[in-house]
Amino acid sequence: MTYEWAPSDWGQRLTRSPHWRLRLEDDQLLLTIDGHRYHAPLDALQVYPRLPWARLSLHREGHPPLILGGLPAAAARLLVSALEERSGKQRQRDHVALFKQSYTAIQHWLAQVQAATDLADEESLWLTCEQQQALLQARPTLPLDEDALWTVFDDADLRSQLDGDPAAIEEALMLWLADWPTMWARRNEVHQARERVASRALLDRVESRPLTDEQARAVICFDNRVQVVAAAGSGKTSTMVAKAAYAIERGLVAPERIVMLAFNKEAATELQARADRAFQRLGLDQVRVEARTFHALGRHIIAQATGRMPQVPDWAVDATQGFHRLAEIIDQLKDRSLAFRTQWDMFRLVFGRDLPVTGGSLEAEEWDKDGQGYVRTLQGERVHSIEACVIADWLFYNGVAYTYARRDAFDAGTDAYRQYRPDFHYPGIALYHDHLAPAGHDRAPVPRAGEPGAREGIERIETTPLQLRTGELFVRLGEALSQRGIELDPNPDRDLPEGGATPMPDSDLIGLVRTFISHAKSNALHVEDMVERLRRLPDDHFKHRYRLFLTLIVPILEGWDDALVAEGGIDFEDMLNQAAEHLEQGRYVAPFDLVMADEFQDASRARARLCRALVQAPGKHLFAVGDDWQSINRFAGADVSVMTGFVDWFGQGQVLKLEQTFRCPQALCDVSSAFVSRNPAQIPKDVQSVTPAYGAVLQAYQVASRDRLAGAVEQYLERLHQQLLSGQVPPGRDGKVTVFVLGRYNADRAMLSATWRARHGQHMEVSFLTAHRSKGMEADYVILPGMLDRRFPNTRADDPVLALAMPDSDAYPLGEERRLFYVALTRARRSVAMFTVQGRRSAFLTELVNDGAVRVTSMAGETIHEQACPACRVGVIMPRTGPYGAFQSCSGYPRCEYKPPKVGGHPGVRTFAGA
Repeated sequence: MTYEWAPSDWGQRLTRSPHWRLRLEDDQLLLTIDGHRYHAPLDALQVYPRLPWARLSLHREGHPPLILGGLPAAAARLLVSALEERSGKQRQRDHVALFKQSYTAIQHWLAQVQAATDLADEESLWLTCEQQQALLQARPTLPLDEDALWTVFDDADLRSQLDGDPAAIEEALMLWLADWPTMWARRNEVHQARERVASRALLDRVESRPLTDEQARAVICFDNRVQVVAAAGSGKTSTMVAKAAYAIERGLVAPERIVMLAFNKEAATELQARADRAFQRLGLDQVRVEARTFHALGRHIIAQATGRMPQVPDWAVDATQGFHRLAEIIDQLKDRSLAFRTQWDMFRLVFGRDLPVTGGSLEAEEWDKDGQGYVRTLQGERVHSIEACVIADWLFYNGVAYTYARRDAFDAGTDAYRQYRPDFHYPGIALYHDHLAPAGHDRAPVPRAGEPGAREGIERIETTPLQLRTGELFVRLGEALSQRGIELDPNPDRDLPEGGATPMPDSDLIGLVRTFISHAKSNALHVEDMVERLRRLPDDHFKHRYRLFLTLIVPILEGWDDALVAEGGIDFEDMLNQAAEHLEQGRYVAPFDLVMADEFQDASRARARLCRALVQAPGKHLFAVGDDWQSINRFAGADVSVMTGFVDWFGQGQVLKLEQTFRCPQALCDVSSAFVSRNPAQIPKDVQSVTPAYGAVLQAYQVASRDRLAGAVEQYLERLHQQLLSGQVPPGRDGKVTVFVLGRYNADRAMLSATWRARHGQHMEVSFLTAHRSKGMEADYVILPGMLDRRFPNTRADDPVLALAMPDSDAYPLGEERRLFYVALTRARRSVAMFTVQGRRSAFLTELVNDGAVRVTSMAGETIHEQACPACRVGVIMPRTGPYGAFQSCSGYPRCEYKPPKVGGHPGVRTFAGA
């Protein structure tokens, strides 16, 4: 139907409008003005109703609008109604057209999804995250949103205009809007169950006993990225070997396109032997999957990419040899440069300890008889602030005579001021030095000139905590002393007074430097990068200490690299990064479709980068197995965040768990799991055991002095031997009971008698190992002979300067030591016996006692009840006898001199604020 509108004669005259005529033809406007015709869409016309005549405006692209008048108001209302009716129908037609366009795109995408799923079903394949992401990325953007699609479909008139069966259209819409990741996960679950049945013979025979459901699930899951978080003793090596066999037997990956990566030659040899035995068991004698170290693979990649095999000196790989070579380099630097030697000893003696952030607290290192904590300086003064200790030690190292907290002979006490004592006084130059306490710490106000208590002729210098942290304090103080005739004389050969604090040992600083170099190289950091990290540190950090450490690191790094060049070699970290770079830049194409990495909790960032580069091409698979609870090699460059941040490193994939252990009895699993899980950064696991218990899983014995530990260990072994002979405990797997004596340090070997074999060797096999070396091994019984304060845990485990070489350190206190203790506990198939000394009980042992996990007894089995020292919280209150009769004091004497009062309660015991 065609409608026309035109102005009335009077309206045209009065509005002086040209003669015009408007016609609606289908979805178009036809406007005729003085014989000229104009076509326009409906929405180009704007109607402005008004009495008595309406005004019209026709918009034209690139031209001014045409203004028309003279249309009666009633006719204008009819025009507006007609336009709205036509526009509504047009919108409906447009929506139907857009729906058809959308439906075609939906059908095309659903066909892609169905084809990918059908192919995976036909070839018995896992539908990988990589494939899923590709399908989701191919998902088209539709011209209609979800609501608009359903609006068209739910309208009966519009639905009648669609092509196709309405039921099929509705099904397609439902599929389009479905949660596809969930649907694909369900599809993979069905695939997993089907494969579990189809591969039962392989999964039951690949190892000496059938795989558990957890292990089988990890084997069958063939996503592009799979991380297996494995509890101690859960059979992770069995799972790796079975994964390789499954991939080959099901035709998923050819043997030569699989590589198993281990962290050292010993582990690679064991992994290779396990794989070879498994393939023989399956009748695949001619099949071989190669187990290689990261080291060997990195060398091979560089050789293939460059045509030259890189040389890696043994000292650049082996931790012990690397330590000794580094010590030689540092000695050479000391011999060549007095400045370096001075800075080295300055760091050891003065800056060996970090400061807490401003306002933070640090526990005291020693305590007086009243329970007041303090720190001892190199000269032996007792200072009640770590900051004061750093200043005092700096003065001593630079040969500056000083007195600390000097008591003035005059009385400055008034109503306004308490007795004034400067922190430092420099004899002979009448200079007082006050180091201002952090906000919130009480101290006596300092009398100013002209105020009561002020002394004439006395000069003062004030320093602040911020100046100490930035290093400005040492510049200002040095200038003040120099202006008064005292020149600084830093002397690395200055004798240390008796009774002074023990400085940081050379070996500790060398070890810290070695760890720093490992992390810096693993992260491919240059000196400029580390300087920038230092710059970005907050001002409340001890930046001066970090800066001094960097001044040492620069020449040491140069010396390290020069030593490598002299032998025509590179070190382990550089080699891994170079290999990864060749892969990333396409100079070498990895021939592996399945990369399997063992002990992934010990991966450095360089190892992680190499793994990522090996599987960067589409269709590659990474299978990484490890236990972040057992990440204990940070000193060698390991970074536990590689495992805890697996998805960030390698992309979306599957994170599976092996929580069933074949080693520790359940009670030991529960205790050790609760202990290590106190660190919230650890990946949670619910460890379940199938191993029966034989008596108490945890025992703790205490002796009176350290020289009795070896005898106590021997007494325990004798008792165990008698229980074995009497049948109270069964023999081990090979007829003998195996025992590990695990020390925190090699020196703990002295606690195992050299005569054990003559006494017990017929029925027992006893071995000494460090806790680090024991990882991956197990024994029936474990003995921890050195559960002593400041020994296990080692309280110097992590130094904050490592933050300059690592993105994120382990923020949880003693996190690495906690994991090491967990490793020690979980080596036992039956029981763990811990030994300690009166008043020197390890904080870890105390934690277990407080948790109710173990009670400490004498060797005779009598429970030891002790009153912990309220000052140091490590020692215990013991009865003693002196020249003036009986009294009580802390067993930690002389480090802790606390004595409880004879009558009434003890005085308030304060921890010491070190900021």
